[in-house]
Amino acid sequence: MNSKEKKLSFMLKVKDLIEPVVARLETIDSKISQGKVLRPEYYRNEDLKKMFGLSNNTIIKYRQTGILPYTKLGDIFLYNSGKIDKILRSNES
Repeated sequence: MNSKEKKLSFMLKVKDLIEPVVARLETIDSKISQGKVLRPEYYRNEDLKKMFGLSNNTIIKYRQTGILPYTKLGDIFLYNSGKIDKILRSNES
């Protein structure tokens, strides 16, 4: 195989690898364009800490006082993202 054939073969392999990525990006772009928010249905403690800068103690206090509705699955606390959005909207000034 000569140099030109090697380059062509390499380019075709790269194209085959990139095509699924491009298709996925197009899907994501179309969802964003349609106004669909790409967020999980449920957040976990780590998500709340990263997104809002909350500490573990604050999350526990909010759960215990009923400020933060949750679902418990085994030892994992899950927070419905729709309910979190509703709480945030209701607390807008």
